[in-house]
Parts: sequence; C-alpha cells; structure tokens
Amino acid sequence: MENSLGFAHFLAHADGVARFILVVLAVMSIGTWYLIVTKGVRLWQAQKKSAVFLRAFWQAASLDAVARRLREEGVTDAFAHLVHHGFTAIEQHRGGKDESEMERGLIDAGTPDEFLTRALKRAIAQDKARMEYGQTFLATVASSAPFVGLFGTVWGIYHALVAIGMSGQGTLDKVAGPVGEALIMTALGLAVAIPAAIAYNAFARANRNTLAELNSFAHDLFTFLATGFKTAPQVTDVAATSERIIARVAARAAA
Repeated sequence: MENSLGFAHFLAHADGVARFILVVLAVMSIGTWYLIVTKGVRLWQAQKKSAVFLRAFWQAASLDAVARRLREEGVTDAFAHLVHHGFTAIEQHRGGKDESEMERGLIDAGTPDEFLTRALKRAIAQDKARMEYGQTFLATVASSAPFVGLFGTVWGIYHALVAIGMSGQGTLDKVAGPVGEALIMTALGLAVAIPAAIAYNAFARANRNTLAELNSFAHDLFTFLATGFKTAPQVTDVAATSERIIARVAARAAA
C-alpha cells in the first residue's frame, strides 16, 4: 500500500491534464533556475567590473587616463558604457557642425548640453533594458505557478470525488491516490513559485541600486564633459581623439 502511493505511482496513473500541468511547471522551473544562475553570474561579474572601473576612474590623475583605459580595455560594464556614450556624443555633435541644417538629423538638434544629456539618458536606458532581461518571466512564474498548481489540486480533488461516487464509499483507500495527487500539485506549484519570487525581488533590488548609482555618476560625468563640450575638436574617430578632447577640458579647468 505504501509503495503504491508514492510519486512514481502518481506519474504512472496521472491523466493527460495532470501530465500537462507537470510539463508546464517543469518548464517554469527550468526557466526560473536558468535565469537565476545566468543573471546571478552576470550580476556578480558586472559588480566586480564596475567596482574596478569606478575605482580607476576616481583615482585617475585626469580624464586623459580614463580615455586611455577605455581605448585599451573597451566597454566592460555599465559605467564604462556611460562614459563611452559621453565621448561619442561630443564627437558626433561636433562632427555635425560641418553639415548644413538640412543634412543634420533630429538626433543632432538642440544645444550641446542638451545633446550630451540625451546621450547619457540613452545609455542608462540601454543598460536598464539589459539588466531587466528575464524579469518579466520571473514575475510571471512567481504570480502564476501557484495557480497552475491549484488547478492541479482541484483536478485531483475532482478525481477523489469521482472515486467516491463510483465506489459509494469514502474510505481512505479510495481517495488516498487522488488526494495525494492534489497535494503533490500544490507542493509543486509552490516549489516553482517561491524561488521565482525571491529571485525577482533580489534582481529588482540590485537593478534599482545599480541604476541609482548610474544616475548619480551621470551627473558627475556631465559636469566633467559639459565644460569642454563647445571646444571639442571636430573629429570623426572617437577612439583616436578622446585624449585630445579631455586634454582641452583639463586645460580649461586648470586655466
């Protein structure tokens, strides 16, 4: 009797509806743990790279050194991405000055400060979209998995009632299997939903903290770059001329 009421017995006697529910819960669980592992590793790596870049940025002797670091190591994290967008905005806006107003697009419209502000906001928006990857799936699983399990619970209770009606007796041996199926479905729904809810809240908090730091850093970066925006050289190669742009900013500040 004990062996016949195990999980293997449940799988062997589950009907099409119960198996479909199991497949749905399995897909939800696999997707949830995939996102937990991948997003967790990426978040850990991003935090390490951001800490290294920010430490090097604030300890740099000048913005000239920051430009060299970007050129040598490339964009490695969200903060480096923000700085890169700032330099690119300077180059793009100054490069458009040689073109007629008819040839310049709407993206180049506005004052230099406004153009730089839009560029930094776009960079933050791109980083936000990247950090929120998978969040919708986690929220969906956390909110819907218990109800999927509850549907399986209702289906199991229905089977128990059918067994009672067919036998005319409400003894334990007649309802133990269907009731056990109902309890298993409830447990599986919770087992899938709880990790998704915890992961969603953890990643959402980490994203909020990162975005707050990015916005704060963007204000400082705007202050550094806006001073030399109008005197930036007319160039087309950002990577090759970032140092000269920052040299002008440093010279203006020293004067």
